[in-house]
Amino acid sequence: MGISDQLKQATAWLNGRQRVKLTQKIFFVQQLGVMIRTGISMTVALKTLAEQTSAKNFRAILTDLEQQVEKGNLLSKGLERYERTFGELFINMVRAGEASGKLEEVLKQLFVQMKKDHDIIAKVRGAMIYPLIVVVMMVAIGIMMMIYVVPSILSVFKELDVELPLATRIMIAVSDFVIAYGLYLVVAAIALGIGLVMLIRSPQGKVHFHQLLLRLPVAGAIIKKINLARFCRTLSSLLKTDIPIVSSFEITARILGNELYRRTLIEAKEKIKKGVGIHQALSTHQRFFPPVVLQMISVGEETGALDDILEESAIFYEDEVAQTMSDLPSLIEPILMVVLGIGVAAMAVAVLMPLYSLSEAI
Repeated sequence: MGISDQLKQATAWLNGRQRVKLTQKIFFVQQLGVMIRTGISMTVALKTLAEQTSAKNFRAILTDLEQQVEKGNLLSKGLERYERTFGELFINMVRAGEASGKLEEVLKQLFVQMKKDHDIIAKVRGAMIYPLIVVVMMVAIGIMMMIYVVPSILSVFKELDVELPLATRIMIAVSDFVIAYGLYLVVAAIALGIGLVMLIRSPQGKVHFHQLLLRLPVAGAIIKKINLARFCRTLSSLLKTDIPIVSSFEITARILGNELYRRTLIEAKEKIKKGVGIHQALSTHQRFFPPVVLQMISVGEETGALDDILEESAIFYEDEVAQTMSDLPSLIEPILMVVLGIGVAAMAVAVLMPLYSLSEAI
């Protein structure tokens, strides 16, 4: 291998480590499918897409793919360098499409798959932005009040030789503590956050954390629906491209976000290897796969239309997630308003009660 080839491989590795936006990959898949369907060769299509891509690292990836294809390699072979960018699902589906001669259909399925994933992510982010902003502002305003406003108001009460109400004494103590140890609190919060992240990223910590998420009242149901939607959509797409069922389960397990769902599919894959049906392999995990999903899988296995039935199930759960995310802000808003009202009322009581006591004494 020459120095130039080594440099190209190093450059490809660096480009593959950089993040490419999901929207850019969706546009790439859609346009590549359209170009191939209209009879444009793969090399010309990749070159055209590279020229009109604004992101430098993605342009470099597409240029390298074009060069690989021009040398006679398959697109899937070139994509193997960029598994971190495109993912195992993408590469395996392209490989299956090339082997079966149905690359156009596979690219269309990939477009639908990636578009649905993008829509779910956008819905979740959109639903959480408003509550997150309100919580951050509440905490920031509370800290500013404790550091700057409360001390100036309550300094008068400290000088008076009278017994202050309990609420006022608590507020004075909290304010003094924040002022005296504020820097230590920030450092402790950062250290605690880093420690929690490291714990969650550990294999055992991830399992416990994801188990906790599934048990949360509202979030748990949303997470289950998201994982079920991805399971049904991904497995359906893989089965449509004639990828073996065992490999399909393995690939699907790797792209699911929840560790418990991932381990469940890996366990089911081992059962399927031994000749057990999908319905039977998953039936012992009804906590993660509701009876309605298992029943539809059973019907799909009996009729030979499992891929279509899974697609319909995916659409159902995707619509459920979208509706839940649309309703979530209206459900969270009253709770936030109550919490904000309690905080404001507690502060007002702590400030006004001493004034009321003094007026009565006078």
